[in-house]
Amino acid sequence: MRLDLLLNKLCLTKTRSIAKNACDKNLVFLGGKPAKASALVKAGDIIIFRLYGAEHEIKITSIPTGNVAKKDSTQYYEMLRRDELPSST
Repeated sequence: MRLDLLLNKLCLTKTRSIAKNACDKNLVFLGGKPAKASALVKAGDIIIFRLYGAEHEIKITSIPTGNVAKKDSTQYYEMLRRDELPSST
């Protein structure tokens, strides 16, 4: 599944366009390298993204086949860490 679509389906971003823009701005990493929105994600992949004031590191446990309810989204990934980003004020 495409990276931007996966981030949106798992409710990790509010919209797919936010996920795409984050990829375009090199805020999303797949396997330690900056990822394009069209990158294919497989189970076992590690995704790091810097959004909403924090850096999130997740491991994909399985790929959903259709739409995912927000309450069920956490069964598709494991949160490895979440670090607050320093504010730029």
